[in-house]
Amino acid sequence: MNKLANELGTENIGKLLIKQAVPATIGILVMSLNMIVDTIFVGQWIGVLAIAAITVVLPIVFLISSIGMGIGIGGSSIISRALGANKPEKAFLTFGNQIALTVILAIIFVILGTIFSVPILNLFGAKGQILPIASEYFSVVIYGVPFLAFAMMGNPVIRAEGKPRFAMYAMMIPAVLNIILDIIFIKWFNWGMWGAGLATSISFASCGLYILYFFLSSKSELKILPKNFTLDFKIVREIIELGGVSIVRQGAISVLMIVLNYSLFTYGGEISISIFGIINRVMMFSLSPVLGVSQGFLPVAGFNIGAEKNDRVKETIKKSIWFGSILGTIIFIGIVIFKEEIIWIFTNDATLLAKTPNAMLIVFLVTPIVTMQLIGSAYFQAAGKALPALFLTLLKQGIFLIPLAYILPKFYGIDGVWWSFPIADTLSTIITVWILKREVDKNLK
Repeated sequence: MNKLANELGTENIGKLLIKQAVPATIGILVMSLNMIVDTIFVGQWIGVLAIAAITVVLPIVFLISSIGMGIGIGGSSIISRALGANKPEKAFLTFGNQIALTVILAIIFVILGTIFSVPILNLFGAKGQILPIASEYFSVVIYGVPFLAFAMMGNPVIRAEGKPRFAMYAMMIPAVLNIILDIIFIKWFNWGMWGAGLATSISFASCGLYILYFFLSSKSELKILPKNFTLDFKIVREIIELGGVSIVRQGAISVLMIVLNYSLFTYGGEISISIFGIINRVMMFSLSPVLGVSQGFLPVAGFNIGAEKNDRVKETIKKSIWFGSILGTIIFIGIVIFKEEIIWIFTNDATLLAKTPNAMLIVFLVTPIVTMQLIGSAYFQAAGKALPALFLTLLKQGIFLIPLAYILPKFYGIDGVWWSFPIADTLSTIITVWILKREVDKNLK
């Protein structure tokens, strides 16, 4: 642990952020590329409605697996601060509790998801011709979700250990495997959506198994010790309070998807869900560098908060926002220049080619400022302050975007859905900056 303390507590902040953010960015990029390729393959080889089916199913999958992500982020915040305060025993106990919680909860929710699959799919927008295709895909993908939940728990813990390269590998392996299996199962074997689901499920399993291998190997400083599986109420409460932020965020995203798919289907039919499916994949891929900065921010900020090095924390906040804003600006310029060419990658359907570029440009309109939202929420998670982290997390998706996506289409039709995104981003960024500045001025003097 001494090497980790020397790096996170003393090394140049800019270098630390790059060291943490670049592997996180690469991992997120590859995982996003995986979903993009999935969408391209089903769009080109199965059909336009297959894109809509994936758009409906994936938010359900990620809602269930977000249990692991929340436990991972909540626990990694505790681990980072424990290591910064030189309390390795607390770090080990937290890790054991994370594993126990993830396994128990993921299995329960997968069972419920399997039993109530049709009502859940209907709720998330699997209407009309989309339902049978979505059901076929979901029936296979659901069995890979416990592995994905374990992987999403373990990934932030690996970064909290100061091993971002291995966290990157954990995200790259399933992405590459899924692309290969998609070609085999969909193109060669002609297994359709069932084959796409099988490829995705196997790739989730590979990710979870790789992370299990890492923690069992000599590469990890945190070991899997059965004695630490016994749940400690105080640790569990802190994990849930902090990790609940991520779970609620994904819950808000899932509710948002219900509202979005309702509005999209009501005002634009199945084709509008396919349009958003393409935009959402592009968003996930293109914003990966910005998300990588926020992921890199967490262990650096968390360690230095635990070590009470306020000047380094403030520098971490400023440089993270600066890096992320530059990347966001570059991303937006790229979308403006290449919006038509991007859509061609996914489909040759004339309707999608005509309607998607303008919608995508509107959705990405304020991309240069989104880093401020992410860093604001991440700071309070790193500091162990659950309530402000929760509030800032809910600002965009829950407080602004959900009502906007429901109300604006009533007046402006399908365009109201697209404009709800930049309006929500602008409002939530203004509030986040104000709250973060107050916190820095008050507690990081």
